[in-house]
This record gives sequence, structure tokens and C-alpha cells, in this order.
Amino acid sequence: MKKGSIDKTLIIAVTILVIIGLIAVYSSTSVLASVKAKYADKGGMIYLQKQLFTLIIGFFFIVVFIFLPVTKLKKLVFPLLIISFIMLIAVFSPLGVSAGGARRWLRLWPSVFQPSELVKLAMVFFLAWYMSRESYNKESIKDFVIPISLMGVFQIIFLKQPDFGAVMTLGIITFVMLFIGGVSLRFLGLTILLAIPVLFYLAKEPYRWKRITSFLDPWSDPQGSGFQLVQSLIALGSGGLTGQGLGEGKQKLAFLPEIHTDFIFAHIGEEMGFIGVCVVVILFFFICMRGLNIAAKQIDPFCYFLASGITIMISIQALINFAVVTGLAPTKGLPLPFISYGGSSLVVNLIAVGVLLNLSRFDYKTDFTELTLQKKNKLRTYRYYYKGRKFS
Repeated sequence: MKKGSIDKTLIIAVTILVIIGLIAVYSSTSVLASVKAKYADKGGMIYLQKQLFTLIIGFFFIVVFIFLPVTKLKKLVFPLLIISFIMLIAVFSPLGVSAGGARRWLRLWPSVFQPSELVKLAMVFFLAWYMSRESYNKESIKDFVIPISLMGVFQIIFLKQPDFGAVMTLGIITFVMLFIGGVSLRFLGLTILLAIPVLFYLAKEPYRWKRITSFLDPWSDPQGSGFQLVQSLIALGSGGLTGQGLGEGKQKLAFLPEIHTDFIFAHIGEEMGFIGVCVVVILFFFICMRGLNIAAKQIDPFCYFLASGITIMISIQALINFAVVTGLAPTKGLPLPFISYGGSSLVVNLIAVGVLLNLSRFDYKTDFTELTLQKKNKLRTYRYYYKGRKFS
């Protein structure tokens, strides 16, 4: 990688996913927009127009974060945490918006925003900063309890909305980052054991338990708890190898709920076939590999954990979405990054990509004039100088 260049493979992969997303959003919503009373006079492109508007905002943030000095990224940790926490609480205020029995959105002109998306990124920033401190001790129970407690606070608020998908995603992101940071497996294992009774308590209601376990045999209740998954599998199966063709899918005709958001992967399978599905999966694989490659090149622990965390955040969300749509995991509301309709997920994930591209710009073999390594509390701590400016 040349000095000052950014990871072009990452840019290409994200760009193709965004383009596929725009095509899929238009194809899956054109009929819906035409029949909805409030959009009837605006034509079938209203959803696409909204997504394009969000995309412009997202690309603006990509440019901002690409050229943001690395030292400024550390200063974003607590502002991100505070802003995301305030927005998450504000969901329960008059500014909050309810839909489908859940209160997850915040009214921000001219649209709505889902704070849980920002919380994920804020948690990644916090963990990267927390585990890169010189005083951090991965064997200390105190240094383990603090991030777990913060995660727990956010998860409790998610449960109040309720948003079980966000609870699960934030938990996985946090645990994987702590594992990468070298936290004792005893701590992680004990936390999981303690969480199991809580999960069973939350799922004790018969209707909730049935919804959680319906993915095991959705055909036993195809008109009830298994309806959405059954329709998703029908969409994937009817697509065949090459798909039914753009705009020719049937599941978007009010058969598959949330086809333009959480189940857009099924729509891609129906209209673009197995080939289209494979293209999407391969592109996410490229993003994951490039993200890990960027992380591996980092010398500063904060940058290493940040790049790793962002890669984990994007990859985990994609994997969970794939699993839900194909019936390998319980049905949960979780968008597919860069593709699903929805401004919150798109903007936050594009910001995350901007940070990754920022971190990909440096060639440490030629850019650094001094490098000192030291060990403290069994954690390798790096101090180095870039163009005369000290990073730590």
C-alpha cells in the first residue's frame, strides 16, 4: 500500500453492495409505494429517493472520517457514548416513534433515526479505547466488569423498547472484541452462564418462546409464528440459480413482511437467484478480510482494536441477517448492512467504513521514524511517532 492511499478493494466492495441495495430497495418497494395512501401521489420511487438522500449523507460522513486525524478518533469515544445514550433514552420521550409494538425510533427531521445503530458503533469505539489504555489489565476482574456493565445498561434499555435483535448483536460484538483483547475465558464463560437464566426468564412467555423457537420448524405454524420465515424460504427457493428477474418477484406483493428491510436478502435471492446471493456473501467476505487486514497493519492498540471492532460489527450483523433469512436463527429485526432500506443502519455503517478507510491510509514501514515497544500488565503497549506527532 502506498503512502496516503486508501484500501480500494474495500471501497469497491462497499460501493457494489450499496448499488445492489438501491436496486433491491426500488424493486421491493415500487409496488408498495404505489398502493400506500400517503405515497400514492408520489409514484413508486419514494423509498428509493429516501434511500438516496440517506446515501448522500452517508458518503459525506465517509469523506469526513477518511481525513479525520487519528488522534481525533480517540476524542470521539465519550461524545459518541453520551450522544447515543441520550438518543436511546429520548426514544421514550414524545420524540419517540412507535411501530409494530416497538418503540425504537427517534423523530429527527426530516425522517426518523434508530439510536441502537449508533450505540453499536459507540460501544466499538469505547472498547477500543478501554482495552488500549496503559493501565488496562486483561486479567483484572474490574477491567472486565466495567465494559460488561456498560453493555448491560444499553441492553436493558433495548429490552424496554423492545429490541431483542440489538441485545443479541451488541452482546456478540462486545464479547468478540473482549476475546480479541485477550480477556480471560473464565470471565467470558462465567458471564455467559449467568446470562442464560436471564434469557430463559425473558423468554418464559409462551408467545415469545414460540416465536423464538419457530425457526426450528416454521412449517408447523405457517400462518402464525412461522409465517415470515416460510415466506422467506419460498422467496429464496423460487429464485433458482439466476432469479426470476428484477421486478418479477412475487413476495413483495404483501406476502413477505419487511421484505425491503430485514428480509431484503430473501428478495435478492428471489429476483437475482443463487448467483445474486453468492455475490452479496462474497462481497461481505471481502469486506471482512480487508477489515482484518487493515487491523493487522495497525501499530497503535487503539487503532488495532477499532479496526477489528468495526469489522466485527459489520460482519456479525451480516451473518445474523443471513442466518435469520435462511432459517438458521430465530427471526429478529436486524437490517443487512449497506443493502436494507433504512437510514440509520446505512449512515452508521458508512461512517464505520470511513474510519476503516482512514486507518488503511498509513504505511507503517515508511511513515514512522521511531518505534518503542514496552510491556505492562501483560499487555503490549506501543508508543510511536508519525510525522513528528506522538501517538499513544
